Amino acid sequence: MTLRELLIDIHALEEDLLAFERQYGIRSETFYAAYISGEEPENEQWTLDFGEWASVYYTWLTRQAEYRNEVQRLQPNLPSLTGLIQVAS
Repeated sequence: MTLRELLIDIHALEEDLLAFERQYGIRSETFYAAYISGEEPENEQWTLDFGEWASVYYTWLTRQAEYRNEVQRLQPNLPSLTGLIQVAS
């Protein structure tokens, strides 16, 4: 994926994460830590949401890592914006 594609994906995932955070009143990182440690939802109706939330958060973490790796690949020696900025048309 290109930097632009990764960024678009990251933003879409963040919108999904914000919706879950607003619905359940906790940050995704807090939820995910409890979820991967095996904590079960208090309410059976939350099960599907929790599975989806965990999947979205995991994908977001993956895309963040892919973004960092792509930036490092494009700018191996110095942190710089040169060659990274692409104005949307």
